[in-house]
Amino acid sequence: MGLAARTDGDGGRARRSPSEMPAVRWLLLFLLVDIGAAQVDDDFIGLGELPETFPSDPPEPLPVFLMEPEEAYIVKNKPVNLYCKATPATQIYFKCNSEWVHQKEHTVEERVDENSGLVVREASIEITRQQVEELFGPEDFWCQCVAWSSAGTTKSRKAHVRIAYLRKTFDQEPLGKEVSLDQEVLLQCRPPEGIPAAEVEWLKNEEVIDPADDRNFYITIEHNLIIKQARLSDTANYTCVAKNIVAKRRSTTATVIVYVNGGWSTWTEWSVCNSRCGRGYQKRTRSCTNPAPLNGGAICDGQAIQKLPCNPLCPVDGLWTEWSKWSTCGTECTHWRRRECNAPAPKNGGKDCEGMVLQSKNCTDGLCMQSSLYQKSSEAKDESDFGNSLAPSTDDVALYVGIVIAVIMCLVISVVVALFIYRKNHRDFNSDIIDSSALNGGFQPVSIKTARKAELLTAPPDLTSAAAMYRGPVYALHDVGDKIPMTNSPLLDPLPNLKIKVYNSSGLVTPQDDLGGEFSSKLSPKLPHCLLDNSDTTMGRRTQTQTLLRTRDPSCTALGSFSSQGGHLIVPNSGVSLLIPAGAIPQGRVYEMYVTVQRKDNLRPLVDDGQTVLSPVVSCGPPGALLTRPVIITMHHCAVCDGQQDWLIQLKSQTPQSQWEDIVVVGEENFTTPCYIQMDDEACHILTETLGTYCLVGQSLSASTTKRLKLAIFGPVTCPAMEYHIRVYCLDDTQDALKEVLQMEKQMGGKLLDEPKTLNFKDSTHNLRLSIHDVPHMVWKSKLLAKYQELSFQQVWSGSQRNLHCCFTLERFSASTVDLACKICVRQVEGEGQIFQLDTTLSEDSQSIDTSLLDPASNITTLVGPNAFRIPVSIRQKLCGSLDAPQTRGNDWRMLAHKLNLDRYLNYFATKSSPTGVILDLWEAQHFPDGNLSRLAQVLEEMGRHDSLVPTVTEH
Repeated sequence: MGLAARTDGDGGRARRSPSEMPAVRWLLLFLLVDIGAAQVDDDFIGLGELPETFPSDPPEPLPVFLMEPEEAYIVKNKPVNLYCKATPATQIYFKCNSEWVHQKEHTVEERVDENSGLVVREASIEITRQQVEELFGPEDFWCQCVAWSSAGTTKSRKAHVRIAYLRKTFDQEPLGKEVSLDQEVLLQCRPPEGIPAAEVEWLKNEEVIDPADDRNFYITIEHNLIIKQARLSDTANYTCVAKNIVAKRRSTTATVIVYVNGGWSTWTEWSVCNSRCGRGYQKRTRSCTNPAPLNGGAICDGQAIQKLPCNPLCPVDGLWTEWSKWSTCGTECTHWRRRECNAPAPKNGGKDCEGMVLQSKNCTDGLCMQSSLYQKSSEAKDESDFGNSLAPSTDDVALYVGIVIAVIMCLVISVVVALFIYRKNHRDFNSDIIDSSALNGGFQPVSIKTARKAELLTAPPDLTSAAAMYRGPVYALHDVGDKIPMTNSPLLDPLPNLKIKVYNSSGLVTPQDDLGGEFSSKLSPKLPHCLLDNSDTTMGRRTQTQTLLRTRDPSCTALGSFSSQGGHLIVPNSGVSLLIPAGAIPQGRVYEMYVTVQRKDNLRPLVDDGQTVLSPVVSCGPPGALLTRPVIITMHHCAVCDGQQDWLIQLKSQTPQSQWEDIVVVGEENFTTPCYIQMDDEACHILTETLGTYCLVGQSLSASTTKRLKLAIFGPVTCPAMEYHIRVYCLDDTQDALKEVLQMEKQMGGKLLDEPKTLNFKDSTHNLRLSIHDVPHMVWKSKLLAKYQELSFQQVWSGSQRNLHCCFTLERFSASTVDLACKICVRQVEGEGQIFQLDTTLSEDSQSIDTSLLDPASNITTLVGPNAFRIPVSIRQKLCGSLDAPQTRGNDWRMLAHKLNLDRYLNYFATKSSPTGVILDLWEAQHFPDGNLSRLAQVLEEMGRHDSLVPTVTEH
């Protein structure tokens, strides 16, 4: 019975099939006959000798599968093996497609389970590709495992065996698209048919897209890619990849371009009428920069310039009327006539009439002498009497003569005194000091005239008179009013020798006429050792300083004399300044200091591949001056520092031998570095106690490293020739670079054709491409043979070539053509770009340079004393006294640095005698000239230290 038992397909209890019933009947019949025979025998033996029950073994359970065959795929021609394992099992075999697999094709292993003591059987078979292919019918090839025990049979689940494949052609491939910014993008992909079904992934520029990392991407269940809001960074090549165990298929690449349509900026204010009198016009402009079109985005629709006619009233100068008739002869022997200024009267700002309104003359032909002094007789009171002319008395004549003599004597004495003072002052360096600050002990800008060198060599300085006149600080002798016209003289003409006065506590003053030869013999023995050292190094430094100042560009230099009260030197319109904090110069001394921007190519540091000059070369001095606290040099830079890991920025300094050496790497300052650098978005601030020549140099660390370029387009103001030249400058985005080009174009007679624009330039080794578009070909033609011009990547990236530019030449067909409208595109290949909309008039007599682009707060070059700082001295003293001492709550100078984002390297401030003072100095440099004291008060209030500042700010 046990051998005939079987289970159903679900592995249930054993059931008997109808085909097995005849065999069972015969077996039962045989057993009954056998039992009957045994009973007959028992009758002879005797029933009383047989036991009532017989012992038997426990029933055996149905087989249970420990391992069932798994789904399998045949790859190419490699066969697959199917496995199964069951216990307890007396036999185990495979059945494939309802047919038993021959016993020879099985591999069977048998063992006894140590824990249960039951027999465990394991079987495996091999299925080949041929066996699967020979099957005909709608059902896939399948195999099933069957196990037997004495309790019955158990069947495993069916395991299908299929031939794996993946077709080459996608049912649907993604298509490239051009979409606007923030638009949703759908890229569809239906992978090729395959067994097993292919898995799908998306690549963006050959990198796998993971929606978990970037939630702007979403992959649907149908394998489509959705970009929720298109960003500029989503401009890329997208590929759909399908793969299974057989192969990997790639779709065609779909390029998605995210473009930005141009938008107009707001209109500028209307300009003044270009005609002072009569018919003219006003204009206002706007630019397609809000935003600028990118990646083929639409150019702004409409006009960039609007003009309105204007007709200002012409000024009318006043003219006299005819003279009136003479009046009757009066008692003074004169008669009068008059005229009026109303023929016409002046109006609209016209000039008044010049001359007399009244005219008088003797009317008696000399018969009656006219007196210079008229009196009415006190005795003649008859109203009918017109009076007589009185002759002057002898006393009156004496009085008049005395007054005249007194006036003449006063004038003579005044001239003598003025001449004496003039000569006396000119013996001391032959210069005039105009300094009201000597009266009140303050520090104000001074006006000083340049000395004549011949008299300096012959007339020794009068030291005693200088000391007797004023024991306090005295200022440098140079005239800030002396200006060199940019259009009439070269930019780099040598200027007069710089004279440095050094004062000590005794009040003695020593001029420095020449920094060579006899310098040390002319100086007072009481001067500081740092300025009197006769060593070769010191003399070389002085010679270098003198050479530097003689060749400086006056528009790039600021000079001033400073005492311990400190001050500020600002180079106009260059983003370069030198802040001298109060207390940096030793008490009782006055230094004449300078800061200048070096523009000569031979003074710029040489850079290696991958390096770029990020800032102008800035010199400050005098070198070797003794400073008791750090000064702050501020200069603009062109590095985009969003990711600090993209740049390795070094501060370099020039040695007295004109060699450049590395001073510090930004972010790697330590106790041994001589300075500290605070990097802002557009400017850097160098805290140092050593005056010299500095420059920032950057090393690129990745292809995404970016520097800012400033693009500026110039053309001639007027163009009498048929050719018109457009110059496109690609400069480092620093104020001084743009200032230099503006000065150069002013001398050349050029004008800006559009507002300068900023371009982010990446270290991708791609060139900068410049092209001109939309030239009106009916009246103009371009002489450029190619479609575009290119500046090599190394030229642009290194920053070592100043005033880098390209030129487009256009030719007009007729001299009567005076209007030009076109577009110029400047972009990095496979990078960002800018488009300029040009609309200019060739014959327009306008200002050659738009000075509104320059910083308006730039005329001031020297600020001396407390007026140079935003924070009053009383507030600074309270803050330093309150915050320098460590606090248990931590609301001391460290929290102040954290609140002001100056806590990158706190150890630098900790080494100073007053950390708070240095932090406030850096705040002054960062926020010049419009530092917000209210914001500083708010920071202190957040720290819980508002009592130190708020009341005083209110008073201030």
